Amino acid sequence: MSSDIGGREAVDESELEADPRRWAGLAVLAGSLLMVVMDMTILNVALPSMAADLRPSSTELLWIVDVYALVVAGLLVTTSSLGDRWGRRSMLIAGFVVFGVASAAVVFADTSGQVIAVRVLLGVGGAMIMPSTLSLIRHLFPDPRERATALGVWGAMAAVGAALGPIVGGALLEAFSWHSAFLVNVPVMVVAIVAAVFLLPNSRSARPPRLDAVGTITSIAGMVALMYSIKEFGKHGISTTAVLTLVAAVVLITWFIWHCLRREDPLLEVRLFRGRTFTAGTVTALTTSIGLAAMMLLGAQWLQLVQGYSPLIAGVALLPAAGFGLVGSLLAPPLAARIGVRSVLALGLLSSAGGFFLLFAAPAPLTYLWVAAALSAVGLGMGALAVASAAIMNGAPPEKSGSAAAVDESSFELGSALGVAILGSVAAAAYRSELPAADLAAAGLPTEAVAAARESLAGALEVAALAGPAGDPLAVLARVSFTDSFTAFGLAGGVLLTISAVGVWLLTPRDARAVH
Repeated sequence: MSSDIGGREAVDESELEADPRRWAGLAVLAGSLLMVVMDMTILNVALPSMAADLRPSSTELLWIVDVYALVVAGLLVTTSSLGDRWGRRSMLIAGFVVFGVASAAVVFADTSGQVIAVRVLLGVGGAMIMPSTLSLIRHLFPDPRERATALGVWGAMAAVGAALGPIVGGALLEAFSWHSAFLVNVPVMVVAIVAAVFLLPNSRSARPPRLDAVGTITSIAGMVALMYSIKEFGKHGISTTAVLTLVAAVVLITWFIWHCLRREDPLLEVRLFRGRTFTAGTVTALTTSIGLAAMMLLGAQWLQLVQGYSPLIAGVALLPAAGFGLVGSLLAPPLAARIGVRSVLALGLLSSAGGFFLLFAAPAPLTYLWVAAALSAVGLGMGALAVASAAIMNGAPPEKSGSAAAVDESSFELGSALGVAILGSVAAAAYRSELPAADLAAAGLPTEAVAAARESLAGALEVAALAGPAGDPLAVLARVSFTDSFTAFGLAGGVLLTISAVGVWLLTPRDARAVH
Protein backbone atom coordinates (compact mmCIF):
# COMPACT_ATOMS: atom_id res chain seq x y z
CA MET A 1 0.00 0.00 0.00
CA SER A 2 1.00 3.63 -0.41
CA SER A 3 0.05 6.57 1.76
CA ASP A 4 -2.13 9.29 0.36
CA ILE A 5 -3.74 12.58 1.29
CA GLY A 6 -6.03 12.85 4.26
CA GLY A 7 -4.33 10.16 6.31
CA ARG A 8 -6.04 7.31 4.44
CA GLU A 9 -4.13 4.69 2.47
CA ALA A 10 -4.57 3.74 -1.15
CA VAL A 11 -5.59 0.09 -1.41
CA ASP A 12 -6.06 -2.45 -4.14
CA GLU A 13 -9.51 -3.97 -4.64
CA SER A 14 -8.13 -7.38 -3.71
CA GLU A 15 -7.38 -6.03 -0.22
CA LEU A 16 -10.73 -4.34 0.27
CA GLU A 17 -13.14 -5.02 3.11
CA ALA A 18 -16.43 -3.26 3.65
CA ASP A 19 -15.69 0.26 4.86
CA PRO A 20 -17.73 1.17 7.97
CA ARG A 21 -18.24 4.67 6.55
CA ARG A 22 -19.40 3.45 3.16
CA TRP A 23 -22.95 4.84 3.42
CA ALA A 24 -21.67 8.26 4.41
CA GLY A 25 -19.23 7.98 1.52
CA LEU A 26 -22.15 7.14 -0.77
CA ALA A 27 -23.81 10.41 0.26
CA VAL A 28 -20.70 12.26 -0.95
CA LEU A 29 -20.65 10.38 -4.25
CA ALA A 30 -24.38 10.73 -4.88
CA GLY A 31 -24.25 14.44 -4.04
CA SER A 32 -21.35 14.86 -6.44
CA LEU A 33 -23.33 13.34 -9.29
CA LEU A 34 -26.35 15.44 -8.34
CA MET A 35 -24.37 18.67 -8.76
CA VAL A 36 -22.79 17.64 -12.07
CA VAL A 37 -26.14 16.62 -13.58
CA MET A 38 -27.80 19.79 -12.25
CA ASP A 39 -25.12 21.83 -13.98
CA MET A 40 -26.12 20.24 -17.28
CA THR A 41 -29.70 21.54 -16.97
CA ILE A 42 -29.45 24.68 -14.84
CA LEU A 43 -27.98 26.68 -17.71
CA ASN A 44 -31.15 26.29 -19.76
CA VAL A 45 -32.93 28.60 -17.33
CA ALA A 46 -30.05 31.07 -17.09
CA LEU A 47 -29.54 31.46 -20.85
CA PRO A 48 -32.07 34.27 -21.46
CA SER A 49 -30.56 36.49 -18.73
CA MET A 50 -27.04 35.63 -19.84
CA ALA A 51 -27.84 36.46 -23.46
CA ALA A 52 -29.40 39.79 -22.50
CA ASP A 53 -26.29 40.73 -20.50
CA LEU A 54 -23.51 39.42 -22.75
CA ARG A 55 -25.27 39.66 -26.13
CA PRO A 56 -23.46 36.66 -27.64
CA SER A 57 -23.69 35.80 -31.32
CA SER A 58 -25.74 32.76 -32.25
CA THR A 59 -22.53 30.76 -32.66
CA GLU A 60 -21.22 31.85 -29.26
CA LEU A 61 -24.54 30.95 -27.65
CA LEU A 62 -24.37 27.45 -29.12
CA TRP A 63 -20.84 27.01 -27.79
CA ILE A 64 -21.90 28.19 -24.32
CA VAL A 65 -24.55 25.46 -24.30
CA ASP A 66 -22.65 22.66 -26.04
CA VAL A 67 -19.03 22.91 -24.93
CA TYR A 68 -19.68 21.41 -21.48
CA ALA A 69 -21.06 18.13 -22.86
CA LEU A 70 -18.38 18.03 -25.55
CA VAL A 71 -15.57 18.26 -23.00
CA VAL A 72 -17.16 15.79 -20.56
CA ALA A 73 -17.73 13.19 -23.27
CA GLY A 74 -14.26 13.67 -24.72
CA LEU A 75 -12.42 13.24 -21.42
CA LEU A 76 -14.40 10.44 -19.73
CA VAL A 77 -12.23 7.58 -21.00
CA THR A 78 -9.00 9.39 -20.16
CA THR A 79 -10.01 10.52 -16.67
CA SER A 80 -11.33 7.04 -15.84
CA SER A 81 -8.02 5.48 -16.85
CA LEU A 82 -6.03 8.06 -14.91
CA GLY A 83 -8.22 7.45 -11.87
CA ASP A 84 -7.42 3.73 -12.05
CA ARG A 85 -3.73 4.62 -12.12
CA TRP A 86 -3.41 7.55 -9.70
CA GLY A 87 -6.26 6.81 -7.31
CA ARG A 88 -9.97 7.38 -7.73
CA ARG A 89 -10.42 9.57 -4.67
CA SER A 90 -7.50 11.72 -5.77
CA MET A 91 -9.14 12.12 -9.19
CA LEU A 92 -12.50 12.91 -7.57
CA ILE A 93 -11.05 15.57 -5.28
CA ALA A 94 -9.10 17.09 -8.17
CA GLY A 95 -12.40 17.21 -10.07
CA PHE A 96 -14.06 18.99 -7.15
CA VAL A 97 -11.26 21.57 -7.13
CA VAL A 98 -11.48 22.21 -10.88
CA PHE A 99 -15.29 22.39 -10.75
CA GLY A 100 -15.23 24.82 -7.82
CA VAL A 101 -12.51 27.07 -9.26
CA ALA A 102 -14.29 27.22 -12.61
CA SER A 103 -17.58 28.10 -10.92
CA ALA A 104 -15.92 30.88 -8.92
CA ALA A 105 -14.15 32.24 -12.02
CA VAL A 106 -17.50 33.25 -13.51
CA VAL A 107 -17.45 36.46 -11.44
CA PHE A 108 -14.63 37.64 -13.70
CA ALA A 109 -16.39 36.62 -16.92
CA ASP A 110 -17.87 39.58 -18.75
CA THR A 111 -17.64 38.33 -22.34
CA SER A 112 -19.07 35.32 -24.14
CA GLY A 113 -15.58 33.93 -24.76
CA GLN A 114 -14.79 33.99 -21.05
CA VAL A 115 -18.05 32.19 -20.22
CA ILE A 116 -17.19 29.53 -22.81
CA ALA A 117 -13.79 29.11 -21.12
CA VAL A 118 -15.54 28.67 -17.76
CA ARG A 119 -17.81 26.02 -19.28
CA VAL A 120 -14.74 24.20 -20.66
CA LEU A 121 -13.21 24.06 -17.17
CA LEU A 122 -16.51 22.88 -15.72
CA GLY A 123 -16.52 20.09 -18.31
CA VAL A 124 -13.00 19.05 -17.27
CA GLY A 125 -14.10 18.92 -13.63
CA GLY A 126 -17.28 17.03 -14.50
CA ALA A 127 -15.33 14.45 -16.49
CA MET A 128 -13.07 13.87 -13.49
CA ILE A 129 -15.99 13.55 -11.06
CA MET A 130 -18.54 11.38 -12.87
CA PRO A 131 -16.64 8.12 -13.54
CA SER A 132 -14.84 8.39 -10.18
CA THR A 133 -18.18 8.18 -8.36
CA LEU A 134 -19.08 4.87 -10.02
CA SER A 135 -15.63 3.36 -9.54
CA LEU A 136 -15.62 4.26 -5.87
CA ILE A 137 -19.09 2.74 -5.37
CA ARG A 138 -17.69 -0.52 -6.75
CA HIS A 139 -14.82 -0.23 -4.26
CA LEU A 140 -16.86 0.88 -1.24
CA PHE A 141 -19.48 -1.86 -1.58
CA PRO A 142 -17.84 -5.26 -2.12
CA ASP A 143 -21.11 -6.95 -1.13
CA PRO A 144 -23.11 -7.21 -4.39
CA ARG A 145 -26.49 -6.68 -2.71
CA GLU A 146 -25.36 -3.52 -0.95
CA ARG A 147 -23.75 -2.39 -4.19
CA ALA A 148 -27.04 -2.81 -6.05
CA THR A 149 -28.77 -0.59 -3.49
CA ALA A 150 -25.96 1.96 -3.70
CA LEU A 151 -26.20 2.03 -7.49
CA GLY A 152 -29.95 2.55 -7.14
CA VAL A 153 -29.33 5.63 -5.00
CA TRP A 154 -26.69 6.81 -7.47
CA GLY A 155 -29.08 6.39 -10.39
CA ALA A 156 -31.81 8.26 -8.53
CA MET A 157 -29.52 11.26 -8.22
CA ALA A 158 -29.30 11.49 -11.99
CA ALA A 159 -33.09 11.78 -12.20
CA VAL A 160 -33.32 14.24 -9.32
CA GLY A 161 -30.46 16.38 -10.65
CA ALA A 162 -32.00 16.64 -14.12
CA ALA A 163 -35.25 17.94 -12.64
CA LEU A 164 -33.76 20.10 -9.86
CA GLY A 165 -31.51 22.05 -12.23
CA PRO A 166 -34.32 24.18 -13.73
CA ILE A 167 -35.95 24.66 -10.31
CA VAL A 168 -32.76 25.78 -8.59
CA GLY A 169 -31.83 27.94 -11.57
CA GLY A 170 -35.27 29.56 -11.67
CA ALA A 171 -35.22 30.28 -7.93
CA LEU A 172 -31.74 31.82 -8.08
CA LEU A 173 -32.56 33.99 -11.08
CA GLU A 174 -35.60 35.46 -9.36
CA ALA A 175 -33.28 36.92 -6.69
CA PHE A 176 -29.82 37.19 -8.30
CA SER A 177 -28.02 37.57 -11.62
CA TRP A 178 -27.17 34.70 -13.97
CA HIS A 179 -23.78 34.39 -12.24
CA SER A 180 -25.55 32.71 -9.31
CA ALA A 181 -26.27 29.65 -11.48
CA PHE A 182 -22.49 29.01 -11.41
CA LEU A 183 -21.57 30.34 -7.97
CA VAL A 184 -23.97 28.00 -6.20
CA ASN A 185 -21.47 25.21 -6.94
CA VAL A 186 -18.62 26.78 -4.93
CA PRO A 187 -19.73 26.11 -1.33
CA VAL A 188 -20.96 22.66 -2.31
CA MET A 189 -17.56 21.76 -3.76
CA VAL A 190 -15.78 22.97 -0.59
CA VAL A 191 -17.95 20.70 1.56
CA ALA A 192 -17.49 17.83 -0.90
CA ILE A 193 -13.68 18.12 -0.79
CA VAL A 194 -13.59 17.96 3.02
CA ALA A 195 -16.07 15.07 3.14
CA ALA A 196 -14.19 13.11 0.47
CA VAL A 197 -10.87 13.40 2.34
CA PHE A 198 -12.33 11.89 5.50
CA LEU A 199 -14.93 9.46 4.14
CA LEU A 200 -13.54 7.94 0.95
CA PRO A 201 -10.65 5.50 0.42
CA ASN A 202 -8.27 6.19 -2.45
CA SER A 203 -8.65 2.94 -4.36
CA ARG A 204 -6.66 2.26 -7.50
CA SER A 205 -6.37 -0.63 -9.90
CA ALA A 206 -3.98 -3.41 -8.93
CA ARG A 207 -2.82 -3.43 -12.56
CA PRO A 208 -3.32 0.10 -13.89
CA PRO A 209 -2.85 0.64 -17.62
CA ARG A 210 0.35 2.26 -18.76
CA LEU A 211 0.15 5.78 -20.03
CA ASP A 212 -1.01 5.73 -23.64
CA ALA A 213 -0.60 9.18 -25.19
CA VAL A 214 -1.73 8.12 -28.67
CA GLY A 215 -4.82 6.34 -27.36
CA THR A 216 -5.65 9.26 -25.08
CA ILE A 217 -5.50 11.84 -27.87
CA THR A 218 -7.47 9.60 -30.24
CA SER A 219 -10.22 8.87 -27.70
CA ILE A 220 -10.65 12.56 -26.89
CA ALA A 221 -10.68 13.61 -30.54
CA GLY A 222 -13.06 10.80 -31.53
CA MET A 223 -15.61 11.46 -28.79
CA VAL A 224 -15.54 15.23 -29.27
CA ALA A 225 -16.02 14.77 -33.03
CA LEU A 226 -18.90 12.36 -32.45
CA MET A 227 -20.69 14.64 -29.98
CA TYR A 228 -20.15 17.65 -32.23
CA SER A 229 -21.50 15.87 -35.31
CA ILE A 230 -24.60 14.72 -33.41
CA LYS A 231 -25.31 18.27 -32.31
CA GLU A 232 -24.73 19.59 -35.83
CA PHE A 233 -27.19 17.09 -37.29
CA GLY A 234 -29.70 18.02 -34.61
CA LYS A 235 -29.44 21.75 -35.22
CA HIS A 236 -28.83 22.02 -38.96
CA GLY A 237 -29.71 18.63 -40.47
CA ILE A 238 -27.45 17.15 -43.12
CA SER A 239 -24.60 19.60 -43.68
CA THR A 240 -21.00 19.40 -44.82
CA THR A 241 -19.71 20.06 -41.31
CA ALA A 242 -21.96 17.42 -39.75
CA VAL A 243 -21.02 14.76 -42.29
CA LEU A 244 -17.28 15.45 -42.18
CA THR A 245 -17.13 15.43 -38.38
CA LEU A 246 -19.15 12.20 -38.29
CA VAL A 247 -16.75 10.55 -40.73
CA ALA A 248 -13.80 11.77 -38.66
CA ALA A 249 -15.45 10.44 -35.49
CA VAL A 250 -16.06 6.99 -37.03
CA VAL A 251 -12.47 6.76 -38.26
CA LEU A 252 -10.96 7.90 -34.95
CA ILE A 253 -13.17 5.72 -32.74
CA THR A 254 -12.67 2.66 -34.97
CA TRP A 255 -8.92 3.14 -34.81
CA PHE A 256 -9.11 3.62 -31.03
CA ILE A 257 -11.04 0.35 -30.61
CA TRP A 258 -8.53 -1.49 -32.80
CA HIS A 259 -5.68 0.08 -30.82
CA CYS A 260 -7.22 -1.03 -27.51
CA LEU A 261 -7.77 -4.59 -28.75
CA ARG A 262 -4.08 -4.85 -29.63
CA ARG A 263 -2.86 -3.80 -26.17
CA GLU A 264 -2.70 -6.02 -23.10
CA ASP A 265 -3.42 -3.01 -20.86
CA PRO A 266 -5.74 -0.82 -22.96
CA LEU A 267 -6.93 2.64 -22.02
CA LEU A 268 -10.51 1.32 -22.35
CA GLU A 269 -11.25 -2.38 -21.98
CA VAL A 270 -13.50 -2.77 -25.03
CA ARG A 271 -13.42 -6.55 -24.61
CA LEU A 272 -16.02 -6.05 -21.89
CA PHE A 273 -18.62 -5.80 -24.66
CA ARG A 274 -18.20 -9.52 -25.24
CA GLY A 275 -20.42 -9.94 -22.19
CA ARG A 276 -24.07 -9.88 -23.23
CA THR A 277 -25.27 -8.54 -19.87
CA PHE A 278 -22.67 -5.76 -19.96
CA THR A 279 -23.76 -4.81 -23.49
CA ALA A 280 -27.46 -4.94 -22.56
CA GLY A 281 -26.82 -2.63 -19.62
CA THR A 282 -25.01 -0.20 -21.91
CA VAL A 283 -27.85 -0.21 -24.47
CA THR A 284 -30.38 0.38 -21.68
CA ALA A 285 -28.41 3.31 -20.27
CA LEU A 286 -28.03 4.81 -23.74
CA THR A 287 -31.68 4.57 -24.81
CA THR A 288 -33.09 5.57 -21.41
CA SER A 289 -30.93 8.70 -21.54
CA ILE A 290 -32.15 9.41 -25.08
CA GLY A 291 -35.75 9.41 -23.91
CA LEU A 292 -35.18 11.40 -20.73
CA ALA A 293 -33.09 14.16 -22.32
CA ALA A 294 -35.53 14.71 -25.17
CA MET A 295 -38.60 14.65 -22.92
CA MET A 296 -37.10 17.13 -20.45
CA LEU A 297 -35.94 19.53 -23.17
CA LEU A 298 -39.18 19.64 -25.17
CA GLY A 299 -41.32 19.44 -22.05
CA ALA A 300 -39.61 22.52 -20.60
CA GLN A 301 -40.16 24.44 -23.83
CA TRP A 302 -43.83 23.45 -24.01
CA LEU A 303 -44.44 24.47 -20.41
CA GLN A 304 -42.79 27.88 -20.78
CA LEU A 305 -43.60 28.90 -24.35
CA VAL A 306 -47.02 27.29 -24.84
CA GLN A 307 -48.43 27.21 -21.32
CA GLY A 308 -46.72 30.43 -20.25
CA TYR A 309 -45.13 29.05 -17.07
CA SER A 310 -42.23 30.93 -15.50
CA PRO A 311 -38.87 29.12 -15.40
CA LEU A 312 -39.37 28.30 -11.71
CA ILE A 313 -42.91 26.98 -12.15
CA ALA A 314 -41.86 25.03 -15.25
CA GLY A 315 -39.08 23.42 -13.23
CA VAL A 316 -41.58 22.42 -10.54
CA ALA A 317 -43.92 21.06 -13.22
CA LEU A 318 -41.14 18.74 -14.40
CA LEU A 319 -40.81 17.18 -10.94
CA PRO A 320 -42.91 14.06 -11.71
CA ALA A 321 -39.97 12.76 -13.74
CA ALA A 322 -37.64 13.17 -10.77
CA GLY A 323 -40.10 11.83 -8.20
CA PHE A 324 -40.93 8.68 -10.10
CA GLY A 325 -37.28 8.35 -11.16
CA LEU A 326 -36.32 8.26 -7.49
CA VAL A 327 -38.97 5.63 -6.75
CA GLY A 328 -38.01 3.53 -9.76
CA SER A 329 -34.29 3.68 -8.99
CA LEU A 330 -34.81 2.45 -5.43
CA LEU A 331 -37.29 -0.28 -6.37
CA ALA A 332 -35.47 -1.62 -9.43
CA PRO A 333 -32.56 -3.47 -7.69
CA PRO A 334 -34.72 -5.56 -5.31
CA LEU A 335 -37.20 -6.16 -8.13
CA ALA A 336 -34.36 -7.40 -10.35
CA ALA A 337 -33.38 -9.84 -7.60
CA ARG A 338 -36.93 -11.27 -7.71
CA ILE A 339 -37.82 -11.31 -11.41
CA GLY A 340 -34.42 -11.01 -13.07
CA VAL A 341 -32.30 -8.36 -14.71
CA ARG A 342 -33.71 -9.01 -18.18
CA SER A 343 -37.29 -8.31 -17.07
CA VAL A 344 -36.42 -5.11 -15.20
CA LEU A 345 -34.34 -3.67 -18.04
CA ALA A 346 -37.06 -4.38 -20.60
CA LEU A 347 -39.89 -3.18 -18.35
CA GLY A 348 -38.04 0.05 -17.60
CA LEU A 349 -37.69 0.80 -21.29
CA LEU A 350 -41.36 -0.12 -21.88
CA SER A 351 -42.43 2.22 -19.07
CA SER A 352 -40.56 5.08 -20.74
CA ALA A 353 -42.07 4.09 -24.08
CA GLY A 354 -45.51 4.20 -22.48
CA GLY A 355 -44.87 7.77 -21.37
CA PHE A 356 -44.10 8.80 -24.93
CA PHE A 357 -47.16 6.99 -26.27
CA LEU A 358 -49.31 8.87 -23.72
CA LEU A 359 -48.26 12.13 -25.35
CA PHE A 360 -49.25 10.83 -28.75
CA ALA A 361 -52.59 9.46 -27.51
CA ALA A 362 -53.54 12.55 -25.48
CA PRO A 363 -56.73 14.27 -26.70
CA ALA A 364 -56.48 17.79 -28.08
CA PRO A 365 -55.91 20.30 -26.67
CA LEU A 366 -52.96 18.85 -24.77
CA THR A 367 -53.10 19.60 -21.04
CA TYR A 368 -50.50 19.47 -18.30
CA LEU A 369 -52.13 16.42 -16.67
CA TRP A 370 -51.27 14.31 -19.73
CA VAL A 371 -47.73 15.71 -19.79
CA ALA A 372 -47.34 14.99 -16.06
CA ALA A 373 -48.48 11.40 -16.64
CA ALA A 374 -45.97 11.05 -19.48
CA LEU A 375 -43.16 12.50 -17.32
CA SER A 376 -44.09 10.10 -14.52
CA ALA A 377 -43.90 7.05 -16.79
CA VAL A 378 -40.58 8.15 -18.27
CA GLY A 379 -39.22 8.84 -14.79
CA LEU A 380 -40.34 5.44 -13.52
CA GLY A 381 -38.59 3.83 -16.48
CA MET A 382 -35.38 5.52 -15.35
CA GLY A 383 -35.28 2.97 -12.57
CA ALA A 384 -33.78 0.66 -15.16
CA LEU A 385 -30.66 2.86 -15.08
CA ALA A 386 -29.81 1.58 -11.61
CA VAL A 387 -29.94 -2.05 -12.78
CA ALA A 388 -28.19 -1.14 -16.04
CA SER A 389 -25.34 0.43 -14.06
CA ALA A 390 -25.16 -2.66 -11.87
CA ALA A 391 -25.00 -4.85 -14.98
CA ILE A 392 -22.23 -2.70 -16.41
CA MET A 393 -20.16 -2.47 -13.22
CA ASN A 394 -20.67 -6.13 -12.23
CA GLY A 395 -19.77 -7.18 -15.76
CA ALA A 396 -16.23 -5.89 -15.26
CA PRO A 397 -13.49 -7.19 -12.94
CA PRO A 398 -12.55 -4.80 -10.11
CA GLU A 399 -9.32 -3.67 -11.79
CA LYS A 400 -11.37 -2.63 -14.85
CA SER A 401 -13.97 -0.64 -12.92
CA GLY A 402 -12.62 2.58 -14.42
CA SER A 403 -13.29 1.32 -17.95
CA ALA A 404 -16.76 0.13 -16.94
CA ALA A 405 -17.54 3.51 -15.35
CA ALA A 406 -16.36 5.29 -18.48
CA VAL A 407 -18.70 3.17 -20.62
CA ASP A 408 -21.63 3.84 -18.28
CA GLU A 409 -21.04 7.60 -18.16
CA SER A 410 -20.34 7.80 -21.89
CA SER A 411 -23.66 6.06 -22.53
CA PHE A 412 -25.41 8.70 -20.44
CA GLU A 413 -23.66 11.61 -22.19
CA LEU A 414 -24.05 10.15 -25.67
CA GLY A 415 -27.68 9.26 -25.00
CA SER A 416 -28.44 12.82 -23.89
CA ALA A 417 -26.92 14.21 -27.07
CA LEU A 418 -28.68 11.66 -29.27
CA GLY A 419 -32.01 12.35 -27.59
CA VAL A 420 -31.82 16.03 -28.43
CA ALA A 421 -30.43 15.39 -31.91
CA ILE A 422 -32.70 12.54 -33.05
CA LEU A 423 -36.00 13.02 -31.25
CA GLY A 424 -35.54 16.79 -31.14
CA SER A 425 -35.05 16.79 -34.90
CA VAL A 426 -38.26 14.78 -35.34
CA ALA A 427 -40.17 17.38 -33.34
CA ALA A 428 -38.52 20.25 -35.25
CA ALA A 429 -39.42 18.70 -38.61
CA ALA A 430 -43.04 18.20 -37.50
CA TYR A 431 -43.17 21.82 -36.29
CA ARG A 432 -41.85 23.20 -39.58
CA SER A 433 -44.25 21.06 -41.60
CA GLU A 434 -47.19 22.85 -39.97
CA LEU A 435 -45.73 26.26 -40.77
CA PRO A 436 -45.20 26.17 -44.55
CA ALA A 437 -42.89 28.94 -45.74
CA ALA A 438 -45.21 29.78 -48.63
CA ASP A 439 -48.18 30.34 -46.30
CA LEU A 440 -46.17 32.58 -43.99
CA ALA A 441 -44.83 34.60 -46.91
CA ALA A 442 -48.34 34.94 -48.29
CA ALA A 443 -49.41 36.36 -44.93
CA GLY A 444 -46.95 39.20 -45.47
CA LEU A 445 -43.95 38.06 -43.42
CA PRO A 446 -40.54 39.02 -44.82
CA THR A 447 -38.09 36.25 -45.69
CA GLU A 448 -35.98 36.63 -42.52
CA ALA A 449 -39.09 36.56 -40.32
CA VAL A 450 -40.35 33.42 -42.08
CA ALA A 451 -37.02 31.68 -41.42
CA ALA A 452 -37.03 32.72 -37.75
CA ALA A 453 -40.64 31.60 -37.23
CA ARG A 454 -39.99 28.17 -38.76
CA GLU A 455 -36.69 27.69 -36.90
CA SER A 456 -38.24 27.51 -33.42
CA LEU A 457 -41.28 28.43 -31.38
CA ALA A 458 -39.23 31.06 -29.54
CA GLY A 459 -38.35 32.63 -32.90
CA ALA A 460 -42.00 32.64 -34.00
CA LEU A 461 -43.13 34.28 -30.77
CA GLU A 462 -40.44 36.95 -31.12
CA VAL A 463 -41.57 37.70 -34.69
CA ALA A 464 -45.19 37.86 -33.52
CA ALA A 465 -44.30 40.22 -30.65
CA LEU A 466 -42.49 42.60 -33.01
CA ALA A 467 -45.55 42.69 -35.27
CA GLY A 468 -47.81 43.82 -32.43
CA PRO A 469 -51.51 42.84 -32.52
CA ALA A 470 -51.10 41.75 -36.15
CA GLY A 471 -48.77 39.01 -34.96
CA ASP A 472 -51.31 37.34 -32.65
CA PRO A 473 -52.51 34.82 -35.29
CA LEU A 474 -48.90 33.76 -35.90
CA ALA A 475 -48.32 33.26 -32.17
CA VAL A 476 -51.44 31.10 -31.86
CA LEU A 477 -50.54 29.06 -34.95
CA ALA A 478 -46.97 28.54 -33.77
CA ARG A 479 -48.08 27.33 -30.33
CA VAL A 480 -50.55 24.90 -31.88
CA SER A 481 -47.88 23.68 -34.31
CA PHE A 482 -45.39 23.13 -31.50
CA THR A 483 -47.95 21.19 -29.46
CA ASP A 484 -48.70 19.01 -32.48
CA SER A 485 -44.98 18.42 -32.96
CA PHE A 486 -44.71 17.50 -29.28
CA THR A 487 -47.31 14.75 -29.72
CA ALA A 488 -45.64 13.52 -32.93
CA PHE A 489 -42.39 13.37 -30.99
CA GLY A 490 -44.24 11.11 -28.51
CA LEU A 491 -44.92 8.56 -31.24
CA ALA A 492 -41.30 8.58 -32.44
CA GLY A 493 -39.93 8.20 -28.91
CA GLY A 494 -42.38 5.46 -28.04
CA VAL A 495 -41.45 3.42 -31.10
CA LEU A 496 -37.71 3.86 -30.48
CA LEU A 497 -37.90 2.79 -26.84
CA THR A 498 -40.18 -0.16 -27.61
CA ILE A 499 -37.70 -1.45 -30.19
CA SER A 500 -34.91 -1.00 -27.64
CA ALA A 501 -36.89 -2.93 -25.02
CA VAL A 502 -37.31 -5.89 -27.39
CA GLY A 503 -33.63 -5.76 -28.32
CA VAL A 504 -32.51 -5.69 -24.67
CA TRP A 505 -34.84 -8.58 -23.82
CA LEU A 506 -33.33 -10.70 -26.58
CA LEU A 507 -29.75 -9.66 -25.74
CA THR A 508 -29.83 -10.17 -21.97
CA PRO A 509 -29.21 -13.77 -20.82
CA ARG A 510 -32.17 -15.35 -19.06
CA ASP A 511 -30.07 -16.05 -15.95
CA ALA A 512 -28.47 -12.60 -15.74
CA ARG A 513 -28.43 -11.42 -12.15
CA ALA A 514 -28.28 -7.96 -10.60
CA VAL A 515 -25.88 -9.19 -7.96
CA HIS A 516 -23.33 -11.96 -8.03
